[in-house]
Amino acid sequence: MNRLFPILTICALVFSVVTGNADEAQDAKDELIVQTLMRLESFDVNGNAKVKEAVHRYLKRVAGTDKYIQIVKKLKLDGIDADLLELALTHADESLGVSAAEILLDSPDGVKMAVAIVVAKDAKDNVAALNAIKVMGLVGNKTSVEAMLPLVTQVSLDRSRRNAIVSAIGKNRLGQLGLLKIVTEGKLPKDVRLVTASALHGSADEKIREEVAKHLTLPSTAGSKPLPPIGVLIGRKGDVSLGKKLFADKATCLKCHKVAGEGKEVGPDLSEIGSKLSKEALYVSILDPSAGVSHNYETHSIILLTGNTVTGIIVSETDESLTVRTAEAISKTIKRDDVDEIIKQKISLMPSDLQKLISVDELVSIVDYLTTLKKKN
Repeated sequence: MNRLFPILTICALVFSVVTGNADEAQDAKDELIVQTLMRLESFDVNGNAKVKEAVHRYLKRVAGTDKYIQIVKKLKLDGIDADLLELALTHADESLGVSAAEILLDSPDGVKMAVAIVVAKDAKDNVAALNAIKVMGLVGNKTSVEAMLPLVTQVSLDRSRRNAIVSAIGKNRLGQLGLLKIVTEGKLPKDVRLVTASALHGSADEKIREEVAKHLTLPSTAGSKPLPPIGVLIGRKGDVSLGKKLFADKATCLKCHKVAGEGKEVGPDLSEIGSKLSKEALYVSILDPSAGVSHNYETHSIILLTGNTVTGIIVSETDESLTVRTAEAISKTIKRDDVDEIIKQKISLMPSDLQKLISVDELVSIVDYLTTLKKKN
């Protein structure tokens, strides 16, 4: 009888006559239906069109809230995968987004939708792809790891996304074991070695650390001292004033980057880099500059008919010529009639192994300084 009463209540509400203000009455009725359903141990909402419509109407009122997640999880509604995906992407680093992603990944179709966002080739979808990677990494269960792991070796996928995938799944043991298997089988692409080595060397599992040490090493700093994993570096505190000084001289950063109008404009202006990249992303950008080259800063090799080659960033183009800025911040204008071939390089113009010029503490100080370079209100 206790179970029958709420079911009869739902039936009565579904077929009741709406009086007074139609919208308010409908809202009240929908809310009561949902409250009744939430008290039932089981009820096939998807099998009753009118009840399902009532629940969907109510969900629109509580969209983007914890109540929305509670209802969806309890009632197992069909047809809301797109809404869950949107919620996961827009709240990728919040509990709300992670909960939405957990529900989404419970179905094969939901997994396919999430992976489709990660592998989307359109450059404008990069933010959505990185958010999808982030939230799936925070879910960190068997389904999310198995969905992303094959993408690590998919070299046709943008390198920055594959590095983000390694970083995301490399934070939990299931992901670390999957990455270690790729490493030991010799299937790890070279362009994600740094982030993979950092994730596995930073594992809490001693056996994983011992095994990866046989295959991958971390880069060394000045004096050939090994660099700690990026996760360890993030937890260290640097000297911002020292970092600013090192950025300008010893680390040679101002030779290619501008900050507040100072420096040379070869690579991106870093005046607001602290608002754009996390600490982890800053370390990756320094230690492996080719891991995520910014749009419009891709390196090109211009092969001339004379046999000579000019390498740099294409800063402007016309039908008659193109202008290339070299690593020395020299701009060279080349007639198109003199060009034999233009080759886009996968390697950044920014030199690698810059960390060999400085100590670990100095590297930490530089990154801490970069985090202070934020957009002014």
